[in-house]
Amino acid sequence: MEKTLRSLCWMMGIICTLIGIAHIVIGPEAVPDTGALTATDDNQNRFFGAIFAGYGLAWIWAVRQSPIHGNAVRWLAGIMFVGGLSRFFSVAAHGWPHPFVIGLTVLELVLPPLYFWLVRGVESRPIPVTA
Repeated sequence: MEKTLRSLCWMMGIICTLIGIAHIVIGPEAVPDTGALTATDDNQNRFFGAIFAGYGLAWIWAVRQSPIHGNAVRWLAGIMFVGGLSRFFSVAAHGWPHPFVIGLTVLELVLPPLYFWLVRGVESRPIPVTA
């Protein structure tokens, strides 16, 4: 269970960091079906790319702790879940996005409960005592 949690946290950290960097370097075009954008849209997207890269680095920090920092994983997973839920505000205001983004929304709503479950399993395991 701990190995699975660590693997998923590493994967999340690396992927989020790379996505954030892509948004900084490429801009909004890193997302399919972005359409016509203003300079303000581009500026905001690149700024939030930096925030997202930092979010990925926070995942990497959490997974590098020994033992893994369960509360940090819970917070990070919770932030992801709220991000997934907040996409529904956009759906209400503008309709359904590109299927790729719908897939991201599904991941953002499904993965956090998995992280919560894995952290709980790892934390409930007895700690071995060495003499």
